[in-house]
Amino acid sequence: MKGQNKLFFAIVWALILGLIAGAIVHFYFPEHIEGFSSKIKLLGTIFIRMVQMIIAPLVFTTLVVGIAKMSDVSMIGRVGAKAMLWFIVASLVSLLIGLFFVNWLEPGHVVNLDLNDTSGADDLISHTKAFSLEDFVKHVVPKSLFEAFATNEVLQIVVFSVMFGIALANLGKKYSKPMVKLLDVAAHAILKMVGYIMWVAPAGVFGAIAAIVASKGFSIFTVYAVYLRDFLIALAVLWLILLIVGYFILGNRLMELLRRIKEPLLIAFSTTSSEAVFPKLLEELERFGCNNKIVSFILPLGYSFNLDGSMMYMTFASIFIAQIYGIEMALGEQIVMLLVLMLTSKGIAGVPRASLVIIVATCAMFGIPPEGVALILPIDHFCDMGRSMTNVLGNSLATCAVAKWEGELDRHGGEL
Repeated sequence: MKGQNKLFFAIVWALILGLIAGAIVHFYFPEHIEGFSSKIKLLGTIFIRMVQMIIAPLVFTTLVVGIAKMSDVSMIGRVGAKAMLWFIVASLVSLLIGLFFVNWLEPGHVVNLDLNDTSGADDLISHTKAFSLEDFVKHVVPKSLFEAFATNEVLQIVVFSVMFGIALANLGKKYSKPMVKLLDVAAHAILKMVGYIMWVAPAGVFGAIAAIVASKGFSIFTVYAVYLRDFLIALAVLWLILLIVGYFILGNRLMELLRRIKEPLLIAFSTTSSEAVFPKLLEELERFGCNNKIVSFILPLGYSFNLDGSMMYMTFASIFIAQIYGIEMALGEQIVMLLVLMLTSKGIAGVPRASLVIIVATCAMFGIPPEGVALILPIDHFCDMGRSMTNVLGNSLATCAVAKWEGELDRHGGEL
């Protein structure tokens, strides 16, 4: 625990120093902003890439081992059904909160932005041309495990791992035991790597924060104050609901869980990537007392189906863009949009800006100019901080809830 506190404070100091360094460059050396930002953010890139390096093998090994150890196929189905029930309800609640607050607070009706400035959105807009049901299916079902590994397609890896794990579970211990043991050792070796990589996190946080502050300065908060304020109100309500539900399930242990995941929450907040904390989160949930086979099964599924913060933001941002362009959408249309987002958001990677691609695609579907996403790009980094942290909280609670319902949550927890 002492080492954990050292890392936590190192990340906090990196966050503060990043703000200071970025502000100095922005206000005193404006001619060096572009060069400084492009170089300093490489620190964040190094950290993210190091984490992405182990995501695919970690998801594969832990998920296969988790399912194979269950051995009882009926248990796999029962646990999976409970998880999917949580994911669906959480998704609907998150989407509805975003829809309610953007209609109530109407940030798009009071913010005066330049509708002609769509710079920076071209790359995102280009993704909408390929968006279709066929492409969505291709995104879910892998044609090659190696291709899924190479491109870090988490949902495709989950699909293969679940099928492979079930096959091992039905093969009989005589044949499956050597493979399960091999993958179990591999999973623990990768988790050992997590400890090394996490000490790169402070450098990554410093680089990411310094780059965005140097480029945008603090004025970004005043320009988009209304949008950011209203989004944070909606996010706070989502957090309140998640914590209340968490308290009903975990009781007083909720505070212990929050202490356990404080580092993953802070890293997700600082780097705007919930994927970056997946390995550390898996480790901390096991230390909290969740059974390894439950964590190994539920957490990878959560990263594909349970991104609460991202989903809340999707309805909020989509309707905001419609408001900016003066497009009035009937309640029925908004409900249909919510259901579309419910489907298309599944499987998006927990990485920065992934949800913006879905927003662009959805806007194009409903006659909202997809170029409008450029209007929220300058503030999106700060919104992404909040929604990434919320994704981490939502997946932590989902895993603990299923473990509790299955009687697989150790009341006292323990160190790994």
